[in-house]
Amino acid sequence: EYEMPTGNNSTFSIGVGIGYSVSYPHTDHTAGSGFITSFNPFLDVQHKWFYNFDKRKTKGLNTTNNSGNFVSARFLTRGESLFGNSNGTDGLDFAVGPTWGIQRKYGKNFHLLFDMGSIYYFDVKSNGYYFPLMLQLNLGFDL
Repeated sequence: EYEMPTGNNSTFSIGVGIGYSVSYPHTDHTAGSGFITSFNPFLDVQHKWFYNFDKRKTKGLNTTNNSGNFVSARFLTRGESLFGNSNGTDGLDFAVGPTWGIQRKYGKNFHLLFDMGSIYYFDVKSNGYYFPLMLQLNLGFDL
C-alpha cells in the first residue's frame, strides 16, 4: 500500500497485492449458497479522513504513519481467483462504499489496518448487490 497526504488529516492510498477473500455469493454461479473463499489479486483505493490525531497527541499516543481512526470512501477490485473454491462469473468484480477504520504503527516497522463498512459490489456483467458488512484486516511491514 502506498499512502500520500491530501491534507493535514487526510490521505489517498493505493494498495495492490494478492489477498485471501471470503467472497460475495452472488458473484459465483457455481457456489450455491454460502460464502466462497479464494486468493485473488486486488487493487484497493481509499481516500481516508482521520479524525482523532489531536486527541491521540494530547494522550501521548503515537500518530506516526497516520496512526489514528478514520472514515473513508473505498473502491476495491479483485481479479479472477488464483486458487480456492471460486472462479467467479466473469473473473473480475468491484466494490464501493464508505468505511470506518483504525490504522496503527507498532514498533519500528509493523503496521495494522482494520476497516469495515457496507458496500455495493458488482461485476462487468451488470450483476450487482448490496452487502451490509465488509471487513478488512491488513498486517504488514512499513518500508
